[in-house]
Amino acid sequence: MFESLRRQLPVMLQNRLDSALETTAIFAGMKNPRVLQAMAPSALRGLVLQAGRSGAPTLMPAAHDAYFNWSYPHDHEEMHRLYERAKLGQWNGSSLAWSTAVDPMDPMMPLAPLDMIDVHAAAQAGIRLQGQESQKMIYDITCWMLSQFLHGEQGALLAACQVTESVQFFDGKLYGSTQVVDEGRHVEVFHRYLSEKLGKIYPINDNLFVIIDALMSDSRWDMKFLGMQIMVEGLALGAFGFLYQHTREPLLKELLRYVIQDEARHVHYGVLALREHIQQQLSPKEKEEREDWAYEVALLMRNRFMAYEVYEEWYAGTRVTREQWRQLVTESPGMRRFRHIMLSRLVPNIREIGLLSPRMRPYYEQAGLGAYFQGAAATELSGEQMLAELDRG
Repeated sequence: MFESLRRQLPVMLQNRLDSALETTAIFAGMKNPRVLQAMAPSALRGLVLQAGRSGAPTLMPAAHDAYFNWSYPHDHEEMHRLYERAKLGQWNGSSLAWSTAVDPMDPMMPLAPLDMIDVHAAAQAGIRLQGQESQKMIYDITCWMLSQFLHGEQGALLAACQVTESVQFFDGKLYGSTQVVDEGRHVEVFHRYLSEKLGKIYPINDNLFVIIDALMSDSRWDMKFLGMQIMVEGLALGAFGFLYQHTREPLLKELLRYVIQDEARHVHYGVLALREHIQQQLSPKEKEEREDWAYEVALLMRNRFMAYEVYEEWYAGTRVTREQWRQLVTESPGMRRFRHIMLSRLVPNIREIGLLSPRMRPYYEQAGLGAYFQGAAATELSGEQMLAELDRG
Protein backbone atom coordinates (compact mmCIF):
# COMPACT_ATOMS: atom_id res chain seq x y z
CA MET A 1 0.00 0.00 0.00
CA PHE A 2 2.74 2.44 1.02
CA GLU A 3 4.79 1.62 -2.09
CA SER A 4 1.89 2.17 -4.47
CA LEU A 5 1.09 5.52 -2.87
CA ARG A 6 4.75 6.56 -2.95
CA ARG A 7 5.03 5.79 -6.68
CA GLN A 8 2.09 8.10 -7.38
CA LEU A 9 3.95 11.09 -5.94
CA PRO A 10 5.83 13.52 -8.22
CA VAL A 11 9.42 12.37 -8.80
CA MET A 12 10.88 15.23 -6.73
CA LEU A 13 8.79 14.20 -3.70
CA GLN A 14 9.60 10.52 -4.26
CA ASN A 15 13.28 11.39 -4.18
CA ARG A 16 13.00 13.47 -1.01
CA LEU A 17 11.12 10.66 0.70
CA ASP A 18 13.63 8.09 -0.56
CA SER A 19 16.54 10.14 0.79
CA ALA A 20 14.81 10.59 4.16
CA LEU A 21 14.09 6.87 4.42
CA GLU A 22 17.72 6.03 3.65
CA THR A 23 18.95 8.42 6.34
CA THR A 24 16.44 7.02 8.85
CA ALA A 25 17.56 3.48 8.02
CA ILE A 26 21.15 4.38 8.92
CA PHE A 27 20.13 5.54 12.40
CA ALA A 28 17.58 2.76 12.94
CA GLY A 29 20.10 0.09 11.98
CA MET A 30 22.63 1.08 14.64
CA LYS A 31 21.96 -1.30 17.51
CA ASN A 32 24.78 -0.15 19.78
CA PRO A 33 23.79 3.14 21.49
CA ARG A 34 27.44 4.16 21.88
CA VAL A 35 27.98 3.82 18.12
CA LEU A 36 24.80 5.80 17.47
CA GLN A 37 25.94 8.52 19.88
CA ALA A 38 29.37 8.70 18.24
CA MET A 39 28.08 8.75 14.64
CA ALA A 40 24.94 10.88 15.04
CA PRO A 41 26.58 14.36 14.92
CA SER A 42 28.58 13.42 11.82
CA ALA A 43 25.52 11.85 10.20
CA LEU A 44 23.57 15.04 10.86
CA ARG A 45 26.28 17.19 9.27
CA GLY A 46 26.85 14.86 6.34
CA LEU A 47 23.49 13.29 5.49
CA VAL A 48 20.99 15.91 6.63
CA LEU A 49 22.86 19.22 6.29
CA GLN A 50 25.04 17.86 3.43
CA ALA A 51 27.95 19.95 4.66
CA GLY A 52 30.35 18.42 2.15
CA ARG A 53 28.42 19.88 -0.78
CA SER A 54 28.53 23.54 0.19
CA GLY A 55 31.79 24.22 -1.64
CA ALA A 56 33.09 26.03 1.44
CA PRO A 57 35.90 24.77 3.70
CA THR A 58 34.64 22.55 6.53
CA LEU A 59 35.71 23.04 10.14
CA MET A 60 35.74 19.65 11.90
CA PRO A 61 36.27 19.82 15.68
CA ALA A 62 39.30 17.72 16.65
CA ALA A 63 40.31 16.78 20.20
CA HIS A 64 42.98 14.19 20.96
CA ASP A 65 46.10 13.76 23.03
CA ALA A 66 49.50 14.22 21.38
CA TYR A 67 51.76 11.51 22.82
CA PHE A 68 55.38 12.66 23.31
CA ASN A 69 58.15 10.22 24.27
CA TRP A 70 61.43 11.89 25.21
CA SER A 71 63.42 8.64 25.30
CA TYR A 72 62.96 7.92 21.56
CA PRO A 73 62.78 4.13 21.95
CA HIS A 74 63.07 1.53 19.21
CA ASP A 75 59.86 -0.11 20.40
CA HIS A 76 58.25 -1.98 17.48
CA GLU A 77 60.49 -3.94 15.13
CA GLU A 78 57.79 -4.65 12.53
CA MET A 79 56.82 -0.98 12.34
CA HIS A 80 60.50 -0.10 11.99
CA ARG A 81 60.81 -2.46 9.00
CA LEU A 82 57.72 -0.86 7.49
CA TYR A 83 59.32 2.56 7.99
CA GLU A 84 62.44 1.40 6.14
CA ARG A 85 60.30 0.10 3.27
CA ALA A 86 58.37 3.36 3.13
CA LYS A 87 61.55 5.42 2.82
CA LEU A 88 62.69 3.28 -0.10
CA GLY A 89 59.23 3.46 -1.71
CA GLN A 90 58.97 7.25 -2.02
CA TRP A 91 58.18 8.58 -5.50
CA ASN A 92 57.62 11.96 -7.12
CA GLY A 93 54.17 12.65 -8.53
CA SER A 94 55.61 15.26 -10.86
CA SER A 95 57.66 12.53 -12.58
CA LEU A 96 54.59 10.69 -13.92
CA ALA A 97 53.98 10.86 -17.66
CA TRP A 98 51.74 13.95 -17.48
CA SER A 99 52.29 14.64 -21.20
CA THR A 100 50.10 11.60 -21.97
CA ALA A 101 47.03 12.62 -23.97
CA VAL A 102 43.83 11.39 -22.30
CA ASP A 103 40.58 11.09 -24.27
CA PRO A 104 37.91 9.87 -21.83
CA MET A 105 35.56 9.07 -24.73
CA ASP A 106 38.01 6.79 -26.57
CA PRO A 107 36.41 3.28 -26.51
CA MET A 108 39.81 1.69 -27.25
CA MET A 109 41.31 3.08 -24.01
CA PRO A 110 38.40 3.14 -21.56
CA LEU A 111 38.97 4.72 -18.17
CA ALA A 112 36.93 1.99 -16.49
CA PRO A 113 35.16 -1.23 -17.57
CA LEU A 114 32.35 -0.57 -19.99
CA ASP A 115 29.88 -2.53 -17.86
CA MET A 116 30.32 -0.21 -14.88
CA ILE A 117 26.95 1.17 -15.92
CA ASP A 118 25.46 -1.59 -18.05
CA VAL A 119 23.03 -0.77 -20.86
CA HIS A 120 20.99 -3.92 -20.18
CA ALA A 121 20.82 -3.19 -16.45
CA ALA A 122 19.84 0.41 -17.28
CA ALA A 123 16.95 -0.80 -19.43
CA GLN A 124 15.77 -3.09 -16.63
CA ALA A 125 15.83 -0.12 -14.26
CA GLY A 126 13.77 1.94 -16.70
CA ILE A 127 16.70 4.11 -17.87
CA ARG A 128 17.57 4.33 -21.57
CA LEU A 129 21.16 5.07 -22.59
CA GLN A 130 21.46 5.79 -26.30
CA GLY A 131 24.38 6.40 -28.64
CA GLN A 132 27.38 7.82 -26.81
CA GLU A 133 25.41 8.28 -23.58
CA SER A 134 26.76 4.99 -22.24
CA GLN A 135 30.38 6.07 -22.83
CA LYS A 136 29.64 9.51 -21.34
CA MET A 137 28.14 7.80 -18.28
CA ILE A 138 31.32 5.72 -17.81
CA TYR A 139 33.33 8.95 -17.99
CA ASP A 140 31.18 10.61 -15.34
CA ILE A 141 31.18 7.56 -13.07
CA THR A 142 35.00 7.43 -13.32
CA CYS A 143 35.24 11.15 -12.51
CA TRP A 144 32.95 10.57 -9.55
CA MET A 145 34.99 7.60 -8.33
CA LEU A 146 38.31 9.42 -8.68
CA SER A 147 36.79 12.47 -6.97
CA GLN A 148 35.92 10.31 -3.96
CA PHE A 149 39.50 9.01 -4.00
CA LEU A 150 40.70 12.63 -3.93
CA HIS A 151 38.41 13.62 -1.05
CA GLY A 152 39.28 10.44 0.86
CA GLU A 153 42.98 11.18 0.42
CA GLN A 154 42.55 14.65 1.91
CA GLY A 155 40.83 13.01 4.87
CA ALA A 156 43.70 10.52 5.06
CA LEU A 157 46.25 13.34 4.96
CA LEU A 158 44.72 15.13 7.95
CA ALA A 159 44.02 11.91 9.84
CA ALA A 160 47.60 10.72 9.27
CA CYS A 161 48.80 13.90 11.00
CA GLN A 162 46.55 13.16 13.99
CA VAL A 163 47.56 9.50 14.09
CA THR A 164 51.26 10.40 14.05
CA GLU A 165 50.68 12.69 17.04
CA SER A 166 48.65 10.20 19.03
CA VAL A 167 50.27 6.79 18.34
CA GLN A 168 52.19 5.50 21.36
CA PHE A 169 54.85 3.52 19.46
CA PHE A 170 57.81 5.72 18.59
CA ASP A 171 58.60 3.54 15.57
CA GLY A 172 54.97 4.18 14.63
CA LYS A 173 55.54 7.94 14.74
CA LEU A 174 58.49 7.58 12.38
CA TYR A 175 56.43 5.47 10.00
CA GLY A 176 53.48 7.88 10.33
CA SER A 177 55.67 10.72 9.07
CA THR A 178 56.11 8.84 5.78
CA GLN A 179 52.36 8.33 5.48
CA VAL A 180 51.75 12.07 5.80
CA VAL A 181 54.07 12.57 2.81
CA ASP A 182 52.36 9.74 0.92
CA GLU A 183 48.89 11.20 1.45
CA GLY A 184 49.96 14.67 0.37
CA ARG A 185 51.36 13.16 -2.82
CA HIS A 186 48.10 11.25 -3.43
CA VAL A 187 46.07 14.44 -3.09
CA GLU A 188 48.44 16.08 -5.57
CA VAL A 189 48.23 13.39 -8.27
CA PHE A 190 44.49 12.69 -8.06
CA HIS A 191 43.69 16.41 -8.16
CA ARG A 192 46.04 16.96 -11.10
CA TYR A 193 44.62 14.01 -13.06
CA LEU A 194 41.03 15.11 -12.48
CA SER A 195 41.62 18.78 -13.24
CA GLU A 196 44.11 18.49 -16.11
CA LYS A 197 43.08 15.25 -17.83
CA LEU A 198 39.38 14.77 -17.10
CA GLY A 199 38.29 18.33 -16.37
CA LYS A 200 35.71 17.39 -13.77
CA ILE A 201 35.56 16.99 -9.97
CA TYR A 202 32.46 15.90 -8.05
CA PRO A 203 31.72 16.93 -4.44
CA ILE A 204 32.36 14.47 -1.63
CA ASN A 205 29.80 11.70 -1.23
CA ASP A 206 27.65 12.33 1.86
CA ASN A 207 28.44 8.94 3.41
CA LEU A 208 32.18 9.37 2.95
CA PHE A 209 31.87 12.80 4.60
CA VAL A 210 30.15 11.17 7.61
CA ILE A 211 32.99 8.69 8.09
CA ILE A 212 35.75 11.30 7.74
CA ASP A 213 33.93 13.73 10.04
CA ALA A 214 33.38 11.01 12.66
CA LEU A 215 36.98 9.85 12.78
CA MET A 216 38.49 13.35 12.66
CA SER A 217 36.39 14.49 15.61
CA ASP A 218 36.80 11.34 17.76
CA SER A 219 39.29 11.89 20.58
CA ARG A 220 40.28 8.20 20.88
CA TRP A 221 43.52 7.37 19.05
CA ASP A 222 42.51 3.79 18.24
CA MET A 223 39.23 4.94 16.65
CA LYS A 224 41.23 7.22 14.35
CA PHE A 225 43.35 4.22 13.36
CA LEU A 226 40.29 2.02 12.91
CA GLY A 227 38.39 4.62 10.90
CA MET A 228 41.17 5.71 8.57
CA GLN A 229 43.84 2.99 8.43
CA ILE A 230 41.48 0.01 8.37
CA MET A 231 38.11 1.19 7.05
CA VAL A 232 38.76 4.09 4.65
CA GLU A 233 42.24 3.02 3.51
CA GLY A 234 41.20 -0.64 3.33
CA LEU A 235 38.19 0.11 1.14
CA ALA A 236 40.25 2.51 -0.95
CA LEU A 237 42.91 -0.15 -1.52
CA GLY A 238 40.27 -2.46 -2.98
CA ALA A 239 38.81 0.36 -5.10
CA PHE A 240 42.23 1.32 -6.44
CA GLY A 241 42.88 -2.32 -7.29
CA PHE A 242 39.61 -2.61 -9.20
CA LEU A 243 40.30 0.44 -11.32
CA TYR A 244 43.96 -0.50 -11.85
CA GLN A 245 42.93 -3.93 -13.11
CA HIS A 246 40.35 -2.61 -15.57
CA THR A 247 41.53 0.75 -16.87
CA ARG A 248 43.27 0.85 -20.25
CA GLU A 249 44.37 4.48 -19.87
CA PRO A 250 48.15 4.30 -19.32
CA LEU A 251 48.65 7.41 -17.17
CA LEU A 252 45.87 6.43 -14.77
CA LYS A 253 47.23 2.88 -14.55
CA GLU A 254 50.72 4.17 -13.78
CA LEU A 255 49.39 6.54 -11.11
CA LEU A 256 47.37 3.78 -9.45
CA ARG A 257 50.33 1.37 -9.46
CA TYR A 258 52.31 3.76 -7.26
CA VAL A 259 49.36 4.63 -5.01
CA ILE A 260 48.49 0.97 -4.39
CA GLN A 261 52.00 0.25 -3.08
CA ASP A 262 51.70 3.17 -0.64
CA GLU A 263 48.21 2.23 0.50
CA ALA A 264 49.16 -1.39 1.17
CA ARG A 265 51.77 -0.12 3.67
CA HIS A 266 49.21 2.20 5.28
CA VAL A 267 46.73 -0.60 5.96
CA HIS A 268 49.58 -2.84 7.18
CA TYR A 269 50.50 -0.09 9.66
CA GLY A 270 46.92 0.08 10.92
CA VAL A 271 46.82 -3.68 11.52
CA LEU A 272 50.14 -3.58 13.43
CA ALA A 273 49.00 -0.67 15.61
CA LEU A 274 45.58 -2.10 16.48
CA ARG A 275 45.98 -5.87 16.68
CA GLU A 276 47.51 -6.13 20.15
CA HIS A 277 45.60 -3.11 21.48
CA ILE A 278 42.18 -4.50 20.53
CA GLN A 279 42.85 -8.09 21.50
CA GLN A 280 44.64 -7.46 24.82
CA GLN A 281 44.07 -3.94 26.13
CA LEU A 282 40.39 -3.09 25.62
CA SER A 283 37.58 -3.99 27.98
CA PRO A 284 34.83 -6.26 26.56
CA LYS A 285 32.49 -3.26 26.35
CA GLU A 286 35.06 -1.14 24.49
CA LYS A 287 35.80 -3.97 22.09
CA GLU A 288 32.09 -4.52 21.37
CA GLU A 289 31.70 -0.83 20.51
CA ARG A 290 34.53 -1.04 17.99
CA GLU A 291 33.14 -4.26 16.53
CA ASP A 292 29.77 -2.60 16.00
CA TRP A 293 31.33 0.60 14.63
CA ALA A 294 33.40 -1.28 12.05
CA TYR A 295 30.36 -3.29 10.95
CA GLU A 296 28.16 -0.20 10.58
CA VAL A 297 30.82 1.61 8.53
CA ALA A 298 31.29 -1.44 6.28
CA LEU A 299 27.55 -1.47 5.55
CA LEU A 300 27.46 2.30 5.14
CA MET A 301 30.06 2.14 2.40
CA ARG A 302 28.73 -1.00 0.72
CA ASN A 303 25.05 -0.15 0.63
CA ARG A 304 25.06 3.60 0.23
CA PHE A 305 28.00 4.45 -2.03
CA MET A 306 25.54 4.89 -4.88
CA ALA A 307 26.93 7.83 -6.90
CA TYR A 308 23.84 9.94 -6.28
CA GLU A 309 25.94 12.96 -7.28
CA VAL A 310 26.01 11.59 -10.85
CA TYR A 311 22.28 10.86 -10.71
CA GLU A 312 21.54 14.44 -9.68
CA GLU A 313 23.59 15.78 -12.60
CA TRP A 314 21.97 13.52 -15.18
CA TYR A 315 18.41 13.05 -14.02
CA ALA A 316 17.36 15.87 -11.66
CA GLY A 317 14.04 17.19 -12.93
CA THR A 318 13.36 14.10 -15.09
CA ARG A 319 11.08 11.12 -14.55
CA VAL A 320 13.98 8.88 -13.50
CA THR A 321 13.84 8.32 -9.73
CA ARG A 322 16.56 7.71 -7.16
CA GLU A 323 15.14 4.22 -6.72
CA GLN A 324 15.65 3.43 -10.42
CA TRP A 325 19.18 4.81 -10.28
CA ARG A 326 19.98 2.75 -7.16
CA GLN A 327 18.74 -0.37 -8.97
CA LEU A 328 21.02 0.44 -11.91
CA VAL A 329 24.10 0.99 -9.72
CA THR A 330 23.34 -2.14 -7.71
CA GLU A 331 22.76 -4.41 -10.71
CA SER A 332 25.41 -3.28 -13.20
CA PRO A 333 28.06 -6.05 -13.37
CA GLY A 334 30.99 -3.63 -13.13
CA MET A 335 29.63 -2.02 -9.98
CA ARG A 336 29.05 -5.45 -8.43
CA ARG A 337 32.69 -6.35 -9.08
CA PHE A 338 33.75 -2.97 -7.68
CA ARG A 339 31.96 -3.65 -4.39
CA HIS A 340 33.31 -7.21 -4.26
CA ILE A 341 36.95 -6.16 -4.63
CA MET A 342 36.55 -3.31 -2.13
CA LEU A 343 35.17 -5.58 0.56
CA SER A 344 37.60 -8.40 -0.18
CA ARG A 345 40.39 -6.07 1.03
CA LEU A 346 38.48 -4.78 4.05
CA VAL A 347 36.93 -7.74 5.88
CA PRO A 348 40.19 -9.75 6.31
CA ASN A 349 41.77 -6.77 8.11
CA ILE A 350 38.77 -6.48 10.43
CA ARG A 351 39.34 -10.16 11.20
CA GLU A 352 43.08 -9.71 11.68
CA ILE A 353 42.78 -6.97 14.31
CA GLY A 354 40.24 -8.99 16.30
CA LEU A 355 36.92 -7.31 15.44
CA LEU A 356 35.37 -10.30 13.64
CA SER A 357 34.33 -12.10 16.81
CA PRO A 358 31.88 -15.04 16.99
CA ARG A 359 29.27 -12.46 18.06
CA MET A 360 29.78 -10.45 14.86
CA ARG A 361 30.23 -13.22 12.29
CA PRO A 362 26.48 -13.93 11.88
CA TYR A 363 25.85 -10.23 11.13
CA TYR A 364 28.50 -10.21 8.40
CA GLU A 365 27.13 -13.47 7.00
CA GLN A 366 23.56 -12.13 6.92
CA ALA A 367 24.86 -9.07 5.05
CA GLY A 368 26.50 -11.34 2.45
CA LEU A 369 30.04 -10.59 3.63
CA GLY A 370 30.91 -14.05 4.92
CA ALA A 371 32.71 -14.93 1.68
CA TYR A 372 35.55 -12.56 2.65
CA PHE A 373 36.35 -14.07 6.07
CA GLN A 374 39.35 -16.11 4.88
CA GLY A 375 40.99 -13.51 2.63
CA ALA A 376 44.58 -12.32 3.04
CA ALA A 377 45.08 -9.48 5.53
CA ALA A 378 47.41 -6.54 4.91
CA THR A 379 50.19 -8.18 6.93
CA GLU A 380 50.09 -11.14 4.51
CA LEU A 381 49.91 -9.25 1.19
CA SER A 382 52.32 -6.50 0.16
CA GLY A 383 51.53 -3.90 -2.46
CA GLU A 384 53.87 -5.64 -4.89
CA GLN A 385 52.12 -8.98 -4.33
CA MET A 386 48.72 -7.33 -4.77
CA LEU A 387 49.80 -5.73 -8.06
CA ALA A 388 51.13 -9.07 -9.33
CA GLU A 389 47.80 -10.69 -8.43
CA LEU A 390 45.87 -7.94 -10.24
CA ASP A 391 48.11 -8.18 -13.31
CA ARG A 392 47.38 -11.91 -13.52
CA GLY A 393 43.67 -11.06 -13.58
